[in-house]
Amino acid sequence: MSTDTMDDDTLHLPKGVRVETLDVRGQRLRVAIKDGDTSKPPLLMFNGIGANLELGFPFLTALKGRRAILFDVPGVGGSPMPGLPYRPSTLARLSKHLLEMLEIDRVDVSGVSWGGGLAQQFAKQYPKICRRLVLVSTSSGWTMVPGKPSVLSKMSSIKRYTDKGYMRSIAAEIYGGAFRRDDTLINAHAAGMRPSSNAGYMLQLLAMTGWTSVPWLWLLKQPTLVVSGTDDPLIPVANARLLAHLIPKARLELIDDGHLFIVTDPSGTAKLVGDFLDDDSV
Repeated sequence: MSTDTMDDDTLHLPKGVRVETLDVRGQRLRVAIKDGDTSKPPLLMFNGIGANLELGFPFLTALKGRRAILFDVPGVGGSPMPGLPYRPSTLARLSKHLLEMLEIDRVDVSGVSWGGGLAQQFAKQYPKICRRLVLVSTSSGWTMVPGKPSVLSKMSSIKRYTDKGYMRSIAAEIYGGAFRRDDTLINAHAAGMRPSSNAGYMLQLLAMTGWTSVPWLWLLKQPTLVVSGTDDPLIPVANARLLAHLIPKARLELIDDGHLFIVTDPSGTAKLVGDFLDDDSV
């Protein structure tokens, strides 16, 4: 194990958040760790495809009092490329090794969009570690009800993360919701983007090829919160309904927004998630 503190002079880190590079069994990971109440399990967060950890900072800031862990997937943001391609099961195992390094044996797990698939995989693979599950703007994998082809083609291009002007020009079309009503909302999100490599982005796309959770969702025992925007061009709300139907202890919440309501309303989303994680009646 080796640990290096990142040179984050260009970052404006939220209070209580530190960013480090950790060597996790030979794979270097850039990790954000948020301090909080040690009596509660921390929240392990999985980002969307191509998204560096800074894009999760608004939600982290709004998530009051709770510890959280978020890392750049290999090949994304500040984490270097892996030696070999990976699958969701590989990343779930890497996440488990990271938690072991941090001496954490119990977590709540959340995933946004692409990261929602990884969150489902982690919950299945490590049921004794994952206490509760939060699935945001996500689906069951290749069995999903797809968005419009024109929207999916723009989403699959790394250009939206390497060209901030392009991101601004397509935000309303691919993310929907509040971005349709206010085209300035994307500016803060774009400012936090840290370009990924083409190879890293491609690895993320390939990792989910042929993956689906449908055959085993009924086996998940964790209380689960499924949240979807009603105006999501990328992942239509039918996918959230399917997840909530197939996961035995799932609750569905619909938000009057688009794909990235966690970005457009981080405070509201954090309250919804925090209330669910703290609800002893679940």
